[in-house]
This record gives sequence, structure tokens and C-alpha cells, in this order.
Amino acid sequence: MQDDTDIALAVLDMAGTTVADDGAVIAAFDDAATAVGLPETGPERDKARRYVLDTMGQSKIVVFRALFGSDHRAAVANAAFESAYERYIEAGSVTAIPGAAEAIAKLRAAGIKVALTTGFSRTTQRKLLDALGWSEVADLVLAPADAGRGRPYPDLVLTALLRLEVDDVRRIAVLGDTASDILSGLRAGAGIVAGTLTGAHDAETLRAAGATHVLGSVTELPALLLSA
Repeated sequence: MQDDTDIALAVLDMAGTTVADDGAVIAAFDDAATAVGLPETGPERDKARRYVLDTMGQSKIVVFRALFGSDHRAAVANAAFESAYERYIEAGSVTAIPGAAEAIAKLRAAGIKVALTTGFSRTTQRKLLDALGWSEVADLVLAPADAGRGRPYPDLVLTALLRLEVDDVRRIAVLGDTASDILSGLRAGAGIVAGTLTGAHDAETLRAAGATHVLGSVTELPALLLSA
């Protein structure tokens, strides 16, 4: 029997959580950094790469603004990043996390709505979904431009709640592989904010960010949400 705090909505990150990209984000970032003239080796490149790792999950254009200091350079970097990442998609380097589609199907079959969110642009997200054959895998897909701000702000999670007509933030479960995913879920007031170990950040980082649970992969999420 359902009660007022049963999970009604699962908000799932894409790259690193439901999608494996075999390092494509960092490789695409290197293309972006080169496009704006960052030295290809040395401390400046190493520092920028570290920042990208630390801010995984956030809107890419926002990350590039912080790194490269102007809207113009950020736009150049973002265009190069998206072009490179899309090449990796087309090359087949970006695949579903094993069992991800099945886990999502279990949640939806149990009456839990599923939203897929990303820090990529709508265009890149759509190409990724098309490549995976995921055009109908979820109830809703959102990119930062659909919500106002990307992670670590709560906008993506709250936009999913509004669009899917869920009545209480406590009935949301968030799953992501980065500290930014965790912070976004906590700021939104989600009842469950879980980390997964298939992406950018380790268990210690996820727990330090405030994760309520740490899962081996998205395949463990149905058991967590449907156990009550």
C-alpha cells in the first residue's frame, strides 16, 4: 500500500550513471581546451582537467565559463566539446550501463516515473538517446536549458517534479555518479539521494557530498526503491 512518502519519481543522471562513455567526457574536454588555446601539456592543462573532473555533472557551458573566463571562449570550448563528444557517440564509444534500460523499465512498470537528466546540451543529449535507442526509455528527458540552471542547482530535479506532476519532493529519488548530482538532489529536498560507483566520483566523495545511499550501479536502484 502506498503512502505519502513512497517514491513516485526517479531522476537519473545520464553519463556515468545510466550511460558509460569510456572517458569520452575528458577526451572531449581536451579538444575543447585545445580549441581555446590552452597548452596541450603542463600545469595549466592539468589544473583545468582536474577542475572538469571535480565538476562532473554540472552544465558544460557553465564549467567552461568558469575555466576560460569569457562567454566567447566558453562558447568556442563548448562547441568543440560537443563536436568531439558527438564523434565518440557516432563511433560507438558511448554505451548503456549494463542493465540500465532494464532497471528503468522495472521502475516504470512499478508505477515510478523516470526522468533522465544531463549537463550536456539538448542537441547532444538527443543524439545520445538516439544512438542508444532510448527515445522512449523514460517519461521525461531534461537538459539544463529546459530547467533554467544545471547541477548542482536543484532546477532539473524540481522541473521533473513539476512536469511529471509529483506532489511532494520527498517522493523523489535522485541517482548520480558525482558530488554535483548529490548536491542537486539534496537542494531539491529529494527523499533519496543516491550515488553510483559507475562514473566519475568514488564512494568517499559521494558520501562526503551527502549521499543517502551508495550503489554499485543503477541496476541496484529498483531493489532500493521497491523494497518497502
